Amino acid sequence: MKKIFLALMLLAPMAMQAQKIGCVDYDAVAQNLPEYAKAQGDLQALAKQKDNELQEMFTEFQRKADEYDKTKSTMNATKQQETEQALMELQQKIQQARQDAEQELAKAQQEKLTPIQSKVAKAIENVGNNGKYSLIVMKGSMPFISSTLVTDVTSECKTEVLKLK
Repeated sequence: MKKIFLALMLLAPMAMQAQKIGCVDYDAVAQNLPEYAKAQGDLQALAKQKDNELQEMFTEFQRKADEYDKTKSTMNATKQQETEQALMELQQKIQQARQDAEQELAKAQQEKLTPIQSKVAKAIENVGNNGKYSLIVMKGSMPFISSTLVTDVTSECKTEVLKLK
């Protein structure tokens, strides 16, 4: 019994050393895909469009508020109240448009980036299986990873992700 226990104790460090651990720069792999650049361009264009629309609405609000400030003293109480109500409604409309734009951008980001994330995950899985890695962690996700114990598999993942359709 002691011999079996001793043999197991001697083999345990060897089993630990036999494990391969890799690390990957997830962003670098994703950015290696041509569709990533297109998705980023599309998202930036949509963000710019929404920003321009909001800026137009704000400019209109500012113009109307300035006009109200200039003519306020000559308005009767009813007209003042109507104008103030219209300004508040416009301000609420701008806030709603901002929320809608944020939701639309988040939805577009998810739609465009989810397939890319899936492809990168599949590439990492393929590299892990082909290279017989026990574990592949993302760079920056761990507080410390010894470079002597971990193999950087980013370049293999970049190659693999381009093979996937």
